[in-house]
Amino acid sequence: MRPMIVKRRLFWKIFLGFWLTFFIITQGVWLVFNFLRPSEVSDYMRDMANLSVAAASSAIRAGGEPAFEAQAATWPRSERARLHVALASAAPEKQDPLAQTVAPAPDGTNYRVSYFRQRTSSRGMPPTPVMLVAALASLLFSASLALYLTNPIQRMQLGFGKLAGGDFSTRLGPAMGRRRDEIADLAHDFDQMAMRLEELVTARDRLLADVSHELRTPLARLNLAIGLVRQDPAKLETSLDRISGEAGKLDEMVGELLTLSKLESGQARGDDYFDFAEIVKAVVQDAHFEAAGKGVSVMMDVTPEGDDVEWIVRGSGRLVARAIENVVRNAVRYSPENGAVHVILRQEGERYSLLVRDEGPGVPQEAMATLFKPFGVSADGFGFGLGLAIAQRALVVNGGTIAAHNRQPRGLEMAVTLPASA
Repeated sequence: MRPMIVKRRLFWKIFLGFWLTFFIITQGVWLVFNFLRPSEVSDYMRDMANLSVAAASSAIRAGGEPAFEAQAATWPRSERARLHVALASAAPEKQDPLAQTVAPAPDGTNYRVSYFRQRTSSRGMPPTPVMLVAALASLLFSASLALYLTNPIQRMQLGFGKLAGGDFSTRLGPAMGRRRDEIADLAHDFDQMAMRLEELVTARDRLLADVSHELRTPLARLNLAIGLVRQDPAKLETSLDRISGEAGKLDEMVGELLTLSKLESGQARGDDYFDFAEIVKAVVQDAHFEAAGKGVSVMMDVTPEGDDVEWIVRGSGRLVARAIENVVRNAVRYSPENGAVHVILRQEGERYSLLVRDEGPGVPQEAMATLFKPFGVSADGFGFGLGLAIAQRALVVNGGTIAAHNRQPRGLEMAVTLPASA
C-alpha cells in the first residue's frame, strides 16, 4: 500500500501546483492587459461607443426598453456587456463611460444609455470552456507525470527491500529500459552499490571460512600435544614447547587479522613523517639473519645515495615497515639455497620506487589475481596467507601501490611505490 500512497500524494501535489500556476498566470496576464496598458482610448473605440449609444437610443425612442432588449439580443455578447441602460433618475455608475446620452421612450420615461470599457463582473476569469479544458488537461498532465516519476521510485523501493533482505543480486538498471535522466543515474548508482556490497559480503564469508580453516590446524596440534602429555608424562617438556609454538602462531594470526581489519576500515592511517630509505635498510638488515640460514644473500642498491638525500614520506612508518618486511621475507622464503634477493630503491620524480627481486619459482599465472587477497589460493594449490594482503592495504592507506610479475627465466619481482613528501 505504501507505493500507492506515495503516488497519490505526488499526484495531488502536481495537480494543485498546476492549478496554482494556471491561476497565477491568468490573473497576471489580466493585470498586465487591464492595468498596465495605456489608458488612452482609441478613436475606433470612441466611434464604436457613439455608434452603439446612438443605436440603443433609437431603439428606446421607437419602442422603449423592450425594443432595446430585442435589438440588443442580436448584438455580440461583448458589446451587450459594455452597453448599460438605466432610468435617468437612477444613481450614475461609478465608472466613467466612453459615451452617454438620455433617450425618452414613447411613454415619456427617460433612460440613460451608457457605453463602458468593460461591464462584465467576472473580469480576469477565463470563460467556462477554457476552464473545463484546463481541468481536463491538468488531470491528464498530473496523472502522466506522477506515473512517470513514481513507477521507477516504486521499483527502487522494491529493490531496497530486497537488498535489505540480503538479496545482493538485485539490479535496477534493466528495469529502467531506455530511460536517460537523473532517476536512471540513481538506479545505476544503486546497481554499483549492490555490486560492491555483494563483493564485500562474499569476501567476508570467504575470509571467515579461510580463517576457520587456518585456525583448525594449530588448534588440532594443540589438542594432539595435550593428548601426548596425558598418555606419556615424560614428554611434558617437548609437548609444552609444541603448545607454546602453536599458541604463538595463533597469536600471530589473530594479530594479523586485527591489523587487516584496521587497514580495511581506514583506522590505521597515520600523519607522521618517516625516512623510507632508513626503513628499507632496517628491513634488509633484519632479513640477513633469516637469509643466512638458507645461504641466501640479500643485496640492496639505493639511487641516489648520500647524506644530503632525503626519502621523506608522510603516513605510518610502522605500517610501511611491516609491508616491506612481508615482501622481503617472502622473497627470502621462496628463494633457493645459495640464491640472491635484490632490493633496489629509486627516486622517480615525486615518487619513490622499490623493487624486490628473487630467484624463486615465481607465482602461477592463475594465482596472480588472488596474490594480494587474504588466503588466496590458485588452481594448483599455491597458497598465500595474510602477509601480502596486509602489505597491499598498508601501502594503499599511505598512498602507495604494489604489483607483482614473474621474471624470466625464473623468479618474482615486487614493485612498490610511495609518494614523496615535500
